[in-house]
Amino acid sequence: MPFDYDLDFATVDFRRHPELYRVGKGEQGVLLVQPYKGEILPHWRFRDPEVARESADVIYGLFEAYLKAHDFVGADMARKFLQMGYTRARRYANHRGGKKYAGPVPADKKGQSGAHGRPELPRSPEDPVKAAAAAIFKAQWDAARAHPDYQEQRAEFEARYGK
Repeated sequence: MPFDYDLDFATVDFRRHPELYRVGKGEQGVLLVQPYKGEILPHWRFRDPEVARESADVIYGLFEAYLKAHDFVGADMARKFLQMGYTRARRYANHRGGKKYAGPVPADKKGQSGAHGRPELPRSPEDPVKAAAAAIFKAQWDAARAHPDYQEQRAEFEARYGK
């Protein structure tokens, strides 16, 4: 099922109401779903490889703790933050300043990822520091996606609440 952007994210506690959560595609909802955003976001950093390593390790630790508690929504949110660490660090590696698309995000698409009809800006020469930070997050993201408990809990969640 697609991610539901019509929910009142300011009031929904997804730990109490996991039935409202949808995995969606990629990083959908990563900066909306509480209380997980508040628990994970303070640890999310990718400035350089040292900072990225510390950040990815802490977030992966949260991922494992959520799995151990059978909190799939938390685990999936941690997985999304690892993915976002990779994609944002790669964006900064490819585009100095991190701006990938020309022009503003259309008002009806704010909070959603994508080009939304905007052209991609030319790439800068690759920033090796950001590329190294991205590789750290990519390895942790891959490990999270392949984790047998994550795969099992995701299948159970989708069987119970929908894909």
